[in-house]
Amino acid sequence: MHYSGAMPTDFNLTRLTTGVAGLDDILAGGLPTGQMYLLEGDPGTGKTTLAMQFILEGFRQGQKGLYVTLSEPRAELELTMRSHSWEPAELPIVEFLPDEASLSAEQQYTVFHPSEIELAGTIKKLTSIVDQSNPDRLVIDSLSELRLLADDDMRYRRQMLALKQYFAGRSTTVLLLDDLTAKGRDLQLHSIAHGVVRLEKISRSYGATRRQLEVIKLRGSSYREGFHDYIIKTGGVEVFPRLIASEHGDPFEGERIKSSLPELDAMFGGGIARGSSTLFTGPPGTGKSSLAMLYAYSAAKRGDRAIVYAFDEVLRTAKDRAVALGMDVHAEIARGTLAMSQIDPAELSPGEFVHQIRSDVEKNDTRLVVIDSINGFMNSMPDERDLVMHLHELLAYLNQKGVLTLLILAQQGLVGTMHAQIDISYLADTVVLLRYFEAKGAIRQVISILKQRLGPHERTLRELTLDSDGLRVGHPLSNFQGVLTGVPQLLDASNEGDAS
Repeated sequence: MHYSGAMPTDFNLTRLTTGVAGLDDILAGGLPTGQMYLLEGDPGTGKTTLAMQFILEGFRQGQKGLYVTLSEPRAELELTMRSHSWEPAELPIVEFLPDEASLSAEQQYTVFHPSEIELAGTIKKLTSIVDQSNPDRLVIDSLSELRLLADDDMRYRRQMLALKQYFAGRSTTVLLLDDLTAKGRDLQLHSIAHGVVRLEKISRSYGATRRQLEVIKLRGSSYREGFHDYIIKTGGVEVFPRLIASEHGDPFEGERIKSSLPELDAMFGGGIARGSSTLFTGPPGTGKSSLAMLYAYSAAKRGDRAIVYAFDEVLRTAKDRAVALGMDVHAEIARGTLAMSQIDPAELSPGEFVHQIRSDVEKNDTRLVVIDSINGFMNSMPDERDLVMHLHELLAYLNQKGVLTLLILAQQGLVGTMHAQIDISYLADTVVLLRYFEAKGAIRQVISILKQRLGPHERTLRELTLDSDGLRVGHPLSNFQGVLTGVPQLLDASNEGDAS
């Protein structure tokens, strides 16, 4: 596996799993033991939930844990646990308020600063609790309360250094939570901590809030850099590590994947190569989704599992259209060789979608994947550049797994000059273009293959027909020119039947 970081990784380090599988993957196995870590993020990013998972994971492994709360009352923490279907008795919680003795009248006339006495008292109480319980895992929630007690940045950092020295040499792994209520990012606190994990919320004008995790540092150990999507659901935080295609790859035999139409297979030189990606592009209604469904249905009938991810179309409509074209998709779905999944780009993050595909390929041995469409996938991205990078890694991963990937990209417009919102044709191994054209006062469809990296292909244009008899691909339109412009010219009237 490929990891990156500022320092070389020592894979002999003893590590603690965090209770979040995706985060453990990012951390190359978990957090090195006996160190102090900072988990920071704005309110609502899931810090408390993740910290609870950290303690509960230790409980499952027979380790002693302790959750020290300086802010939230025990009752609120237990309510959070029940919302995730966790047992509150499994989380040892110590609740105490900061030492308020310095606020009494007799304490107001001392040579010491009141905040210094209050913070020192709180730290002393905290270390006393740790001495008594000697936990393997410790959570302190949160540093914002200690920062308020200090009332001075220098005093606060001095106490944090003292706290780090206290834990030095102990076997306790400490997770400090910081809600970032102070102005700016405390980089000095970053330097004190052995590792820093940051949780972020990304607001959108429509749809669910996006959440991303970043490991900012992990001293003495490499980790997977970059931003990783995550969600908070019943059961806790789930992290989706950023996909790196070079980490994955299985040997597979090269073969041509066929449809049920010999004329269509002939255009690809005998079928589409396994372990490649094919882009069907053209205006709406030209048959892109139907062609992709034909390949998925044909693969399913042969016993090769296929899955269709539908962004734009309701599954019921997609199934009804397939049945109308002679494809009994319900039978293959019941047999388990075909699956169809509805994707809502407003609710699903790109990382979660990629994770769904990976899980399906690796757990169910899926051999064909349809993404319908890239336009819908693009709506889940913050910008087009991210879409291209996500697709590049996803397609490389699927190719290395021997999966045939079919992508649908709708172009803007119906006839004449058309363009797509984003150009990804260079990412696909094969590009299939579909167009409308006019002949004898009727609107017809034409299919052509613009490029194919693996093997020869036809450079002809063939008529594509979709009706109650199913999909049909005609003979090459050799007697026409200008078909792709939408208004073809008949070259030889004696062979006018080529387009009839």
